Amino acid sequence: MRQATTPTTPAPTKTYHGSCHCGQIQFEVDGELTGAMDCNCSICQRKGSLLWFVPRAQLRLLTPPEALRSYTFNQHAIRHQFCPTCGIHPFGEGTDPKGNAMAAVNVRCLEGVDVYEIPVRFYDGRAV
Repeated sequence: MRQATTPTTPAPTKTYHGSCHCGQIQFEVDGELTGAMDCNCSICQRKGSLLWFVPRAQLRLLTPPEALRSYTFNQHAIRHQFCPTCGIHPFGEGTDPKGNAMAAVNVRCLEGVDVYEIPVRFYDGRAV
């Protein structure tokens, strides 16, 4: 006798609200924040960001894209987005090794997130 199976439903994801310091840049991101990355490359070391990588489609910009400024360097693979008023870098955009559009969200810019409660993985970006 064949047993009936129940379709599995994906675990519910949370929607986080984020912004720069002055509020000019506002966004939402959907996902399960289970950890962050601390990179020591030349720009991340200076910014002090803790990064959460999500598919770009999970990040929704709530302000006009014209409000953002973008910075690239080296191979210009990542667009580091920042606010021209307060200078905060809430997220970056690029692609993963398979070519999928990704966002690197600065978890320090997310409301209601205690960064000391999130596991942090260190990445040696200077060695890359």
